[in-house]
Amino acid sequence: MPPMARRKGKSQQRIKDWRQRLDGESDSSESSRQKLAPRAVKLPEWRRDRPDPATLEGLPRREGMVVGLFPGGAMVRADHELLLCGLAGTFRPPEGASALAVGDVVSLALTRPEHADGNTGDDKDRADGMILARAPRRTALTRPQPRSGKRRDEYDERPFEKVLAANMDLLLIVASTRQPPLRHGLIDRFLIIAERGELQPILVVNKIDLAEPDEDVLADFQALGVRIVLCSAADGRGLDELRAVLAGKQSVLAGASGVGKSTLINAIVPGAEAATAAVRQKDQRGRHTTTAAVVYDLPGGGTVIDTPGLRELGIGIGPAELTWYFPEFEPLAARCRFRDCTHSREPDCAVQQAAENGEILPRRYESYLRILETLDER
Repeated sequence: MPPMARRKGKSQQRIKDWRQRLDGESDSSESSRQKLAPRAVKLPEWRRDRPDPATLEGLPRREGMVVGLFPGGAMVRADHELLLCGLAGTFRPPEGASALAVGDVVSLALTRPEHADGNTGDDKDRADGMILARAPRRTALTRPQPRSGKRRDEYDERPFEKVLAANMDLLLIVASTRQPPLRHGLIDRFLIIAERGELQPILVVNKIDLAEPDEDVLADFQALGVRIVLCSAADGRGLDELRAVLAGKQSVLAGASGVGKSTLINAIVPGAEAATAAVRQKDQRGRHTTTAAVVYDLPGGGTVIDTPGLRELGIGIGPAELTWYFPEFEPLAARCRFRDCTHSREPDCAVQQAAENGEILPRRYESYLRILETLDER
């Protein structure tokens, strides 16, 4: 028997696999994955193959907002109706970021003309429409995500931007006084993300029923021009002010796990029933209860999106860009000895000197150094 025939195990399996692929066949594991995806979202089998663009001609068109995502499609709200939509074969979003995100404005073709009249029936397996295009995003709440799988390119070092929410007006940075304690360094990172995404930041300090917030920390953020809302979802203090801030706006909540984002949602949106959980007493860290972005309509008009809690937050910029997000450094940087000064360890650095003299907020300078250290490690 030739040596090749005596070989067993993975080597023979690999030979079998590539021969099957050359013959146009797929292995059993690949077939099972193809069958599971449509069933998981209760879509008819024809949805696995995107319709030919010619078949979409003449179908009714609508524009709507993405309110939920699933593999291969999205839930879109158009004219107060929820539509289960796949992706048209001609859908080509820009590269480098999530193709679709909650809050995106999309145009779609209705796959059944009767849906244009609102007659959706009771068919749970219906495919209501196909997404044709996505409008440019006005704003975006993003976080960098390592490229992997099909997105991997050894020559492309740009981070892939995972978009958590798009086209929002306000970024509500939710913190708490205790359980868990306020993390001003994390708030600084959210302020950078808000500026990058062109969102207006609002600092919402929750759980003031447990402890009064640190006035010095609040003064630091007020000096930066950040609006602050103090509230308690438990006893209702400050909720009227929060409702007034959100009225008529498209807003997204973000913050560490356990600060009470979902509890705030339940307090200001009747019938929301967002899942909540207590903070772990052992380490005062929050538990993840929101696993995906969820859209809520506010009684007074406007929309608020709850996002999963974050314990660590990348900001997707390089060390040279960091000083742009600390505007108080700008008038001082011109006096540094070196034009490319990082304001960390160089001699004759005007920013370092100003921090020592109290001309800039010491807490902000310390936060800058901590963030800079993480960027240097990238």
